[in-house]
Amino acid sequence: AIESFARALRQIPTIIADNGGYDSSQLVTELRAMHSEDQVYSGLNMFAGETGDMRELGITESFAVKYAVVNNAAEAAEMILRVDDILKATPRQRGGNECY
Repeated sequence: AIESFARALRQIPTIIADNGGYDSSQLVTELRAMHSEDQVYSGLNMFAGETGDMRELGITESFAVKYAVVNNAAEAAEMILRVDDILKATPRQRGGNECY
């Protein structure tokens, strides 16, 4: 499940570049290379169709919002899994229509 979640997160830049009409394979390759070189503020500049420093472009709120969304989604998924485990562990009621 964690690998699937990680794969889904890695697809976000590809989808954004594709929707912008740019060559997603080139941009995502450049972005991953920049991130591997510890340039953690790198992102996609969709106005120019290239990678760039998101701080220089003034894009900071987007990261904060996306961080909160991903964090909340992970917490919601965890709660759903816990409720599912509780429902599976609940014993089945047996017996007829006995009224007390």
